[in-house]
Amino acid sequence: MQMRKTNDGDELSALGFGAMRLPTKNGMINKEEAKKQIYYAIDHGVNFIDTAFPYHAGSSESFLGEILQGEYREKVKLCTKLPSWFVNSYEDMEKYLEIQLEKLKTDCIDYYLIHSLGEGGFEKLEKLGVIKFLETAKKQGKIGKIGFSFHDNKDAFKKIVDAYNWDVCLIQYNFLDETNQAGTKGLEYAAANGITVIVMEPLKGGILAGDVPEKAQKIWNKSNIKRTPAEWALKWVLNHPEVTCVISGMGELEQVKENIKVANETTPNSIPADEMKLYHEVKEVYNELMVVDCTGCGYCVPCPVGVDIPQCFELYNQKYMFKGSHSTVLYLGNLGGVTSNKQAHAGLCNGCGKCAKACPQKLDIPILLKDVSKQMEGRGFNYKVKLGKSVIFPIFNGVLALNTKISKLRK
Repeated sequence: MQMRKTNDGDELSALGFGAMRLPTKNGMINKEEAKKQIYYAIDHGVNFIDTAFPYHAGSSESFLGEILQGEYREKVKLCTKLPSWFVNSYEDMEKYLEIQLEKLKTDCIDYYLIHSLGEGGFEKLEKLGVIKFLETAKKQGKIGKIGFSFHDNKDAFKKIVDAYNWDVCLIQYNFLDETNQAGTKGLEYAAANGITVIVMEPLKGGILAGDVPEKAQKIWNKSNIKRTPAEWALKWVLNHPEVTCVISGMGELEQVKENIKVANETTPNSIPADEMKLYHEVKEVYNELMVVDCTGCGYCVPCPVGVDIPQCFELYNQKYMFKGSHSTVLYLGNLGGVTSNKQAHAGLCNGCGKCAKACPQKLDIPILLKDVSKQMEGRGFNYKVKLGKSVIFPIFNGVLALNTKISKLRK
């Protein structure tokens, strides 16, 4: 594994393992599969694992605490985050740190970050004594490096960087987000100020991996070297010399293998000019087609009225990004309740705004959900759901049952 040095001489693997999107089964972490993937990553040189208090409804930290013991704990740097939105006193900070140490089954958290920091949140925490808390915890040996993860604008980022001698920062960065949030200017500013920069969302929540719009794929095909969309996206981030480690939320073993391969092959400033031109062209395609700039992080859920916000936006984007997409049918089935007794569609939104306050991308989610409802549901949506349940779904089940019988007869 390619190792990159932090600004204080520590060595981190170019690829880090993000524990926000671990494989699941029946809504919970698939422990055996996740353990296999994390052990494989560590065995192949990954030494940085990132988690946080709310990931997987609070179970991510506990799961890592279970599996990272003995030699596997010794091989990795653990990173987790202070859940800043729950903090209303100095004592709250102490309380959450103790809970996290217990969940992770460790005496020291190697990298401890303030979670999802923005200008207003930092001002509040400063008044509550967050710097004193972090420095005290470091002196006590409960945490190692002090840092923050960030979701706000460039001006807010600069103010936070200037406010303290941080060890590390975690920013969202990919070839679609060069000017969003901290962006390239923030990346370079942090590095110039001696702060180790770790990158999250290199694939923008999976948007830059998997299926690719036809127009974008034609551009990638111009290259003599054939790569998957995920390879292209990871290479772009790893190409930046200011980036020490790139965290990828891997949910399948094949993704782990692919990402390790890319991290080993991509050194800083290694992408030639002709390939950089392709990135620019592909970026223009995505900017043209994408309707909602959502990464699917899930911070906006659970919704009080049950809207599956990430899936609403995912299917909405698919409608415009892919020709011949079945997103409207999937929307009717998955979110309208045709294939189950549970509805989770955008039309349920009551405009409470809880989701918008939690969104790291600062999206006006209630307004966007109105657009989703208008475009994906249209008039008479409840009638369409009833029709789907009474006609379409039974026919689908009948065809499925017939195919099963035919398969058995052939055997």
